[in-house]
Amino acid sequence: MIRSRRLLLPPLLAVLALTLLGAPPAVAAERPTAVVALGDSAASGEGAGDYVAGTRGEGGDWCHRSAHAYVHRTGLADESVNLACSGAEAADVAFGDGTHYTEGSQAARLVEVARTHRVTSVLLQVGANDEPELTGTGIACIRAFLDPTVPPCRESLGAGVAGRMAAVAPRVEAVVADVRAAMRQAGYADDGYALVLASYASPVTEDMVPLQGARGCPYSRADAGWGRTVVFPALSDALRGVAERTGARFVDMVRATDGFEACSRVPISEEWQRRITVDPEAFVYGGLDAAGYHLAQESFHPTAAAHAEMGRCIGEFVRSGAPSAACVAGADGRVRAETGAATAPSPA
Repeated sequence: MIRSRRLLLPPLLAVLALTLLGAPPAVAAERPTAVVALGDSAASGEGAGDYVAGTRGEGGDWCHRSAHAYVHRTGLADESVNLACSGAEAADVAFGDGTHYTEGSQAARLVEVARTHRVTSVLLQVGANDEPELTGTGIACIRAFLDPTVPPCRESLGAGVAGRMAAVAPRVEAVVADVRAAMRQAGYADDGYALVLASYASPVTEDMVPLQGARGCPYSRADAGWGRTVVFPALSDALRGVAERTGARFVDMVRATDGFEACSRVPISEEWQRRITVDPEAFVYGGLDAAGYHLAQESFHPTAAAHAEMGRCIGEFVRSGAPSAACVAGADGRVRAETGAATAPSPA
């Protein structure tokens, strides 16, 4: 009898020790896996609809996180977590005390997610709202189309493209460093997850339907061609450089909606980028705060159909293990990950 008690003692002591020291490694390994998205409207799902309650304008939160955002379509993990917020700049993703649409640092919230989940992939899409200021560029092109006294935006802004792209690179590099730091805080090694930096799909094309100005695309074909073949590729090149310098993987999204841009198709339901879109429902959630920009916030952003294809492509890329790739739309309506091939848009 005494011998039996002695045989039971070591297991009992082991159980006691584990109780005092915390959960055993086996329990920690049972955390659900997760893929996490950080960044701005392109990642939040702006334009895809079905926004998560609390991000539709309630209390000033206009992050517009969509249930259809590409992070939810990658199939890379048990769960998908969207921390991206429409309109976010690099500083809003990095560590800091500031807020954007009432929300704090995305990097700080990444630490929390990484502690409760086993994060396998972090998808980062940011930079468009910093020096490149794509929204401001679009507004300038629209103004030039509507006011004959204003020069084309490709002329008024063209000379500054290279400088703007060079200026955004260090901001995005700082974000990548903070994402790495956030994951280290949560106990991850740098090679313990995939960090993917993504560029942006061009929402515009010079190949538009007739009378495009009256059909939701009030800009010239020449300016649209400049945006598709110069502005978006230049930003993509800048982000590719960031990825190479920081060791992140890179996915070029410039051609992810190629042939499906705003005002490129009839019927409009076949397009993957929204034309100018006015959403009166914004008043329901955001009250008078919706007046102005928020009323048309979805304009020139990918649709739910686009996010489904982009998410599938990003999942394909991450699983491939390749350091870089381009998500390119095919005429068959499928977006595929291309590696080792030229992916620049054709000249205007």
